[in-house]
Amino acid sequence: MAELLRVEGLSAGYGEAVVLNNISLTVDEGKTLALLGRNGTGKTTLINTLAGATRQHAGSITLGSGNGMVALHKLPSHERAAVGIGWVPQERNIFKSLTVDENLTAVARPGAWTPERVYGMFPRLAERKSNLGTQLSGGEQQMLAVGRALVLNPKLLLLDEPLEGLAPIIVEELLKAIRRITREEGLSAIIVEQHPQAILAISDTAVVLDRGTVVHSGTAQELREHPEMLERLLGVSR
Repeated sequence: MAELLRVEGLSAGYGEAVVLNNISLTVDEGKTLALLGRNGTGKTTLINTLAGATRQHAGSITLGSGNGMVALHKLPSHERAAVGIGWVPQERNIFKSLTVDENLTAVARPGAWTPERVYGMFPRLAERKSNLGTQLSGGEQQMLAVGRALVLNPKLLLLDEPLEGLAPIIVEELLKAIRRITREEGLSAIIVEQHPQAILAISDTAVVLDRGTVVHSGTAQELREHPEMLERLLGVSR
């Protein structure tokens, strides 16, 4: 399996404040990485850094394989989207003054993921195509945020706590969609989540952060099958 993302010696943060120290990790094509850790350990900062929304102090981020490799750390955020980064931040960042359909068509790029395919995966959005972003529930806004990232037709999907604060029925719907996107469609992804077992079940590898550094890196199966290791690393139990 070809390597898609390589992060080496990454240090980054906000202004002069350094949050991440010497982070290194890889993601292969068609694979999903679960990014885990207690609150405040740097997970969101790492996702934001990959998307180009922080100040990078050291290290490199490379996306692609073969002749298609791109030095991502040298690009501003809008150019990172163009070369293959699909980002769903915690804040969702949908255009609330536009309709659902306008949100999708405004950013769509040529490729397999079209607004119509997004509607097929999220029937709730299809029913609300003409609704403004402000008229959607939190769960519907999250579905729209995922849909907006997909119609960019990215190589790598970054999901920052996609299940946070959502009703159980919506969580199940989103998990099913994420499983389809990654497992059936083969889109590479990095997922930050406070529900580790839910995400580990659909991930290939896992990285645990603590105080801005990597304290564990291995297979998702290893953490699924050893809840005592999860408890030690995250302070949670099964």
